Amino acid sequence: METKANYVLIGAFTLITGLALLAFGLWAAKYSSDRTWQEYRVVFREAVTGLTVGSPVQYNGIAVGSITELNLVPDDPRQVVAKIRLNSTTPVKTDTRAKLAITSLTGPSIIQLSGGTPQSPTLTSVNRDPAPIIPTTPSALQNITDVANRIVERMDQVLSDRNVAAINATLANIESISGGLADQKQGTQALLLSARNAARSLDDTLKTTNGTIQRLDQNLVQQLPGIIEKLDATMTKMDSAAGNADSILGENRAAINSFASDGLGQLGPTLTELRGLIRDLRRVSDRLENNPARYLLGRDAPKEFEPE
Repeated sequence: METKANYVLIGAFTLITGLALLAFGLWAAKYSSDRTWQEYRVVFREAVTGLTVGSPVQYNGIAVGSITELNLVPDDPRQVVAKIRLNSTTPVKTDTRAKLAITSLTGPSIIQLSGGTPQSPTLTSVNRDPAPIIPTTPSALQNITDVANRIVERMDQVLSDRNVAAINATLANIESISGGLADQKQGTQALLLSARNAARSLDDTLKTTNGTIQRLDQNLVQQLPGIIEKLDATMTKMDSAAGNADSILGENRAAINSFASDGLGQLGPTLTELRGLIRDLRRVSDRLENNPARYLLGRDAPKEFEPE
């Protein structure tokens, strides 16, 4: 009986010791896990197509963790909350930003972290929340989608029914103009031929004019020395004549001054008398012309006898 009691005691002690060791191992593992990883949250305001639980999280292209949860915000289903678990040594700063990215053209979507200056404090030192929120920036896919949407909207505006009708009318007018130009092709060719002939005639005229100007220049160059000699002689004669006139004026300066002072003073009355004399002579001429006998004889001319 005592032997069986010892076996029960030993078995109970062994079982309790094993459970204690298992509990200690679980606690140690949990403690080690808590000290190795840090949880964060990322709130996206766009569709997270291709993102799944377990998708990697990269920081500047280096894998630093993974996604543990993906949930919609209950109050605003347009937003998606992704809970991520990162290595505790990852330097997530207050200016670190998260965005959606793809590893290749056909690869899965991931969360890409970027930014973070050395001067910025760590996010966990500022935000004491167990899972601080990392701000996001629009992804390249979202930018492409927004640009594509804007392009489609503008294309809808450009290709409205009114603009399409205007384009059709413009094309019809262009076709009509092209047909008219084709019909006037012969007239256009004749016009071009006339223009070509006119250009040739103008070229011949310019050549003739150029030859005439060259001959005129040659004759002028040949005759220029003689013209200059004649002009020099003429200037010499004019200079001599000016000198003679100056000497004549000097010799007769007294007579000219006397005429200017006395003669010009008498010239006015003389001209007045001369004007009166001319007026009287004109009257006499008029009377002689009208009735010379009466003016010369003092009576009318005798009438001639005419027999009955």
